[in-house]
This record gives sequence, structure tokens and C-alpha cells, in this order.
Amino acid sequence: MNTQNNQLIDLSIVKLMRGSLGLSVIALGLCGFVYSSIATGLGQVIFPEQANGSMIIENNQILGSRLVAQPFTQAKYFHPRPSAANYDPMAMSGSNMARTNPELNKTINERLNKIAAQEQINPTNIPADLVTASGSGIDPEISVQSAMIQVKRIAQTRHIADQDVMELVQQHTVQPTFGILGQARVNVLELNLALDHIGK
Repeated sequence: MNTQNNQLIDLSIVKLMRGSLGLSVIALGLCGFVYSSIATGLGQVIFPEQANGSMIIENNQILGSRLVAQPFTQAKYFHPRPSAANYDPMAMSGSNMARTNPELNKTINERLNKIAAQEQINPTNIPADLVTASGSGIDPEISVQSAMIQVKRIAQTRHIADQDVMELVQQHTVQPTFGILGQARVNVLELNLALDHIGK
């Protein structure tokens, strides 16, 4: 009797294991392969540029992505937001410092003084996005105000009219999403590439 019961238990376990493994294989196939393949395929068909990283390509050379900030530091270029991740997409992060953190306040004050001297403006006129890092550390955009305070420096460095640089900013300004979400902004990489094309 005990032998028969043990055999029944073993058969039940085998059935349970078979069912569990079968369900796992089906779930893995559907969720891990079929769904991923369909989603990837639809992305390539409907949004091919975004699906491939929103790359900016000129003369068959990748110059960067519209989604990732680059560390422009030369005076002839617009400067992006500071980055706690050193503009590295593989290390995306914010500073994680609280507003009351003395180190954060010190860093912000240093940035304010540096930008004020660089742009020859009062520190109180410097927008917050030029002195604070974004949550991702690779935010590719700055506010229109942040771009405008850099116009004079760039125009002087490149020996072109302020108005020409201002017009580029206006041409590359993206309005708030749906007219209400976020604020007007410009993509720093696209703007700097447009600057380089002025003299070409």
C-alpha cells in the first residue's frame, strides 16, 4: 500500500513539474521572445529614428544622439547642464544631494560665479538649469533663457552678429509638449552643430 501511495505521489510531482516547466517555457517564449520581437519590429517600422537612438549623422559619421548631452566647454559653443554622471550614458545619475547639503550649495555657488564671470552677467540672472545637474545626468536640452545668456560670448568668439546667434536659438526652440508640459527649450548638440554650419 505504501509503495502504491509513493508511486502516486511521484506521479503527481512529475505532473506538477511538467506543468510548471511547460508554463515557464511558454511564458518565456511569449514574453521574452514573441513580445520583444513584435515590440522591436513595430518600433523600427513606426519610429525608426527613435528606435535606433535618435542619432545625428552627417557624411556617414555619427556625431551623437539627440537624447544624450555632450560636454561642450569651448567658448564658441553653447554649454549644457552640469552632469553628475560626467555625461556618461552608462553611469546615468543625479547628484542625490539634498537642497540643504552644504556641498551642493558650495558647488552651485562655484558654478554661479564661474558662469557670471564667463558671460559677464549678474549671478541672479543665471537660470537654475545651468548650475544644477539633471536627474539623468545626460539631459540634452537647456532652457531658452539659458541659451540666450550665452549668445554674446559665442557671437564674440566666432566674430558674428549677436542677432545671427539669437536667430539660431529661436529656430531650434522646442515649445512645451502639448503646449503645457515643461518649458520652451533647445537641444544643445543640434544648436552647436548649426553654429558650426554658419561659416560653411
